[in-house]
Amino acid sequence: MATRKRSTPSRNAQGAKPAKATKATKATKATKATKATKATKATKATKATKAAKATKATKATKATKAAKATRATTVPRSAKSSSSTEAAGPGLKVGTQSPRTATGKRSNPARLAVAQAEAQEGLRERTEEGHRAAGRTPPSQKSNQRSAGAVRKIDDDIRDFIGPVTEDEKLLQAPHTGGAQQAKDFRATDTWRVMRIMGEFIEGFDNLAKVERGVSIFGSARTAPDDPQYLAAQETARLLALAGFSIITGAGPGIMEAANKGAKDGGGRSIGCNIELPFEQGANPYVDTLVNFRYFFVRKTMFIKYSSAFIIFPGGFGTLDEAFEALTLIQTGKIYQFPVILFGRHYWAGLLRWLQSRVLAERKISTGDMDLMLLTDDPAEAARAVIDAYNAVNPK
Repeated sequence: MATRKRSTPSRNAQGAKPAKATKATKATKATKATKATKATKATKATKATKAAKATKATKATKATKAAKATRATTVPRSAKSSSSTEAAGPGLKVGTQSPRTATGKRSNPARLAVAQAEAQEGLRERTEEGHRAAGRTPPSQKSNQRSAGAVRKIDDDIRDFIGPVTEDEKLLQAPHTGGAQQAKDFRATDTWRVMRIMGEFIEGFDNLAKVERGVSIFGSARTAPDDPQYLAAQETARLLALAGFSIITGAGPGIMEAANKGAKDGGGRSIGCNIELPFEQGANPYVDTLVNFRYFFVRKTMFIKYSSAFIIFPGGFGTLDEAFEALTLIQTGKIYQFPVILFGRHYWAGLLRWLQSRVLAERKISTGDMDLMLLTDDPAEAARAVIDAYNAVNPK
């Protein structure tokens, strides 16, 4: 009788070799877990480093802005605290609060000083952005070596060396803020400044005396060369130059540069009226005739006197200032047949709606005032409006 052998479980099925495989698997998993842990720690460390750098950068930026604000305006210690719990003068009740800013912040002298510093810094950044967009190093970031374009000459006669103070600021200072030393120096008095202002008027008149058909074009300094508004300004200026008009701008980058470039393209005279700012603005390379001004009101006079129209491209406070000044002069009968053309329907739509729904509706202006503003998106239409107005006053 055959004896059946009892089957013995295979080592492979029961354990020895699979046990080794299990240990190898565990070791592999442990290694991967270790690597993953190290990678996680490295990632966290990297993020922490970046966060720390970002925090330091933010603190540095805030500190810089605060320092600039402090340098820009000295606020009396007594004015730095809010006057909400103290009467500020006769007739004011205790607890009267100060009004809020347009962004909802409660106002006080310290906040106003910070806002002023931030506004100046924003203007500088926008101007520099316009230069960089055109492929140039902003003049405010260059060395003090002589360069082409508008180079601000520091006038030591009526300037003290306390930060970048413009002549406009000195002129507009209240008499009591000049200091005892300034009062002793006749060259720092308003009487002396009148002579300087008169000289600046003469310089402007001499340089622009031959401009008979001028058009001033305004707009943002930060507009890049590939922006549709830049191209539209360039084309508008080119068409006007072909029609015999000189183009006048503020000499800066952005829309101003586009207009001066269009004037050159059309073979016309390209004029830049540069203004002294707390930082070096410089002139764009397409200006043929450059006139530098210290005083805004002298410069504004030149824009009005030697222009037969204003073309207003999208811009900020400076652009709005020029537009509303021209409208006021037309409204009050100081100038006439002077088109004020708002270029860019979409950009100006909100302003026009507000003027109609609020200012006109409350009868602060009349319907005729609204019709003083022309609106277009077409360079040919803008040029046609200027040419027609000029021909109406100067028939052939």
